[in-house]
Amino acid sequence: MAIRIGGLASGMDIDTLVEQLMTAERAPLDKLEQKKTYTEWQRDDYREMNSLLLDLDNSIFNGIGKQANYIKKSVTISNPDAISIKNLNSTMDFSGSVKVNQLATAASMHSYTKSRVTDSSKALSEFGITKDQTITISAINKDGVMQSDNIPITGTDTLDSIIEKINKNTGVMAFFDAESQKISFTAKNTGGIGDANNSPEIILEDTGESGSKFFNNILGINTNNVLAENNKAGNAGTNAVVEYNGMKITRLSNTFTINGVEITAKKVTSESVTFSSTPDVDAVLDTITQFVNKYNEAIEKIKAKTTETKYRDYPPLTDAQKAEMEEEEIEKWEKLAKSGTLKGDSILTSVLSKMRSNISNLVSGVASSSQLSKIGITTTSNYLDGGKLTIDEDKLRAAISEDPNAIYELFQKDGATSSEQGIARRLRATLKTAMSDITDKAGKASSVNSTFTLGKLLNNYKNQIDRFEDKLTTIEDRYWARFTAMETAINKANSQSSYISNMFSSY
Repeated sequence: MAIRIGGLASGMDIDTLVEQLMTAERAPLDKLEQKKTYTEWQRDDYREMNSLLLDLDNSIFNGIGKQANYIKKSVTISNPDAISIKNLNSTMDFSGSVKVNQLATAASMHSYTKSRVTDSSKALSEFGITKDQTITISAINKDGVMQSDNIPITGTDTLDSIIEKINKNTGVMAFFDAESQKISFTAKNTGGIGDANNSPEIILEDTGESGSKFFNNILGINTNNVLAENNKAGNAGTNAVVEYNGMKITRLSNTFTINGVEITAKKVTSESVTFSSTPDVDAVLDTITQFVNKYNEAIEKIKAKTTETKYRDYPPLTDAQKAEMEEEEIEKWEKLAKSGTLKGDSILTSVLSKMRSNISNLVSGVASSSQLSKIGITTTSNYLDGGKLTIDEDKLRAAISEDPNAIYELFQKDGATSSEQGIARRLRATLKTAMSDITDKAGKASSVNSTFTLGKLLNNYKNQIDRFEDKLTTIEDRYWARFTAMETAINKANSQSSYISNMFSSY
């Protein structure tokens, strides 16, 4: 860097002069930085709108787009202590009767004598396990089939560690009672194979040698629950036996499904228990209301952003300008400066128009409810609302009570053309297109600038700024070189003048 000489010779404030000259030179750079800042604001506002659209899309998918939200039922049961009823996927109302003759139970068995284990936390070698062996536990699974699982054991294992593996990896739950020194095994699934052929639901096997077999010798337990039951140390599993609408049926579990309805038997009954369902109007109404609220929120925010006033006399502030202002002044200025970044934006105005069209157009092929207005949902009368929706709750409740599945069809009907598709499908297609267009223009938080339009523009501004800053450095050096030359010349002239004065004063 060249030597810079201040105004010692001339008496001028060179630093201030250069600073003032550079302020004028920086004006184009300030413009570039303001454009870059404004583009960043615009990018961020686009992304905020994309988040808004995504939120609406997710709300549609999880709300009015799911049939499960329309088939919720209020079920009346004559004896709710005996059975419970829950609709899983029946689109129609249902009714019937259930008489519970027998509940399903899980097979179980326990030690018929004290085990050798006196302390379940000690190594099994202390109780007779001197060689490695494998235990196999077979138990009834949820499909009524015996399933086998192997567990290796060594003398260094403890009964506690083996029980942990059994409970985690097999079809039974084991429990050791330290006081009685006995162990129990209970099948995780209910049901009895033995109901049909006296077969066990729990089978215990091991590879231990005579005298050190894990189950018989160490734990004092029979090798299956049928033997244990005969030895008064266990019980067979049983199936649930019920009469459904007068027909006797058997199930492995107390909870079973018939025609998309889940029935749970809770206790044996002497008489039939009747049940019937009606649509859960409140639940369906809540789902639709949530959609309307989300839709209105999106309409309001998009409309506000696209009609926001643009204050052209309030460009982004430069660092120098901020340094001269109070915090409150900066906040007020930037509020106006950021206004109108998306005013009249074609992507957003287009998605607004298409959303209104998606909502208002008929859905062909839906006989009873082909349009939102037929179920009590209309646009507000105030055109300034931009197409917000309002609900006539009484009319919507009546439509839900009459046929909730028809409302599902209105929203989610599939079809080859837009006119045949449900409102939810149309909206999601419109939203996805808009979100894709916004992403192409403004990217995402994880996007690289070179992959979207505004990012490329920001890169261009940055390159221009970098080049201009290099140019300003050169200009500043040139100013300093000139002032330094001037100061050097003045200093030299002053020296010569002083020399001459001294020469004349000596005569």
